[in-house]
Amino acid sequence: MTMIDPIADALINLKNSDVASKKECVFRPASKLLGEILKVMQKKGYISTFEFVDDGREGIYRIELTGKINQCRAIKPRYAVKKSEFEKYEKRYLPAKDIGLLIVSTPKGVVTHREAKEQGTGGRLLAYIY
Repeated sequence: MTMIDPIADALINLKNSDVASKKECVFRPASKLLGEILKVMQKKGYISTFEFVDDGREGIYRIELTGKINQCRAIKPRYAVKKSEFEKYEKRYLPAKDIGLLIVSTPKGVVTHREAKEQGTGGRLLAYIY
């Protein structure tokens, strides 16, 4: 099986496991960027815990699910967003005001769009979740 976009595959796998009411989700390959996205999701309560398992190859993430994910997807292409443009993408990807979040890669790390606004920085859109 060839993997075109590991982050998109991981997020779809996560959502499908959540919809199927599974308690945990496992996927490989593990990447640092995916780990950062999972940290943001954990901080906001979409997943409970996750761990990196080193299997001697590419690594595996084992994630404990909470059952709170309605939709999560990677955003392709990864749009560059100025700090003043977040609202346009909120309207495009999120179902309503103050529901869900955009995950953004900024010079200060991977954060939610709200944190990026507070920091006054733009970045690249990675994913959305609600």
